Amino acid sequence: MKKIETALAGVFILEPEMHGDYRGYFTETYNAQEFERLGIWDAFVQDNESFTQKKGTLRGIHFQQSPMAQSKVVRAIRGAILDVAVDLRKGSPDYLRWASFELSAENKRMLYIPRGFGHGFVTLTDDVLFLYKVDNVFSKEYDRGIRFDDPDIGVDWGISEPILSAKDMSSPYLRDSDCNFVYDK
Repeated sequence: MKKIETALAGVFILEPEMHGDYRGYFTETYNAQEFERLGIWDAFVQDNESFTQKKGTLRGIHFQQSPMAQSKVVRAIRGAILDVAVDLRKGSPDYLRWASFELSAENKRMLYIPRGFGHGFVTLTDDVLFLYKVDNVFSKEYDRGIRFDDPDIGVDWGISEPILSAKDMSSPYLRDSDCNFVYDK
């Protein structure tokens, strides 16, 4: 597996090694020893799957508060998305910076997002199947979101009228949220 640094410290693109022939392909998407070799020591405990029917659907920006924060490895196994990570750790050199990445069934790329980051994506195609590997279980009590169009962050989603859930439409701006992430060197 190949690890590619991004503009956000701690956020990595992961490219699995593909083994293919006329029948198709085989790839290893997770191996604890390989992840440790790449510097990812999270103990992943839960896999999640989401399906999105329509191109232009935006999900995010989501996170779980500490102490239930989550690191994630995300990937699209059908369709394509523009995936976004936002550094929400007060005191971080990258605080409020965001980066976006195209993840698709075609490019097979995965994205590692550490604790302290918000996460969201917009679908670039219809019928997107998206997988999350997380290092902490879901906690409704600590589940949070911030506005996808927060002007203090300024994510360029590449879309003017996204399809949004009621939750995403009513999420607060970061300045009005109770986000409790703090940068720890």
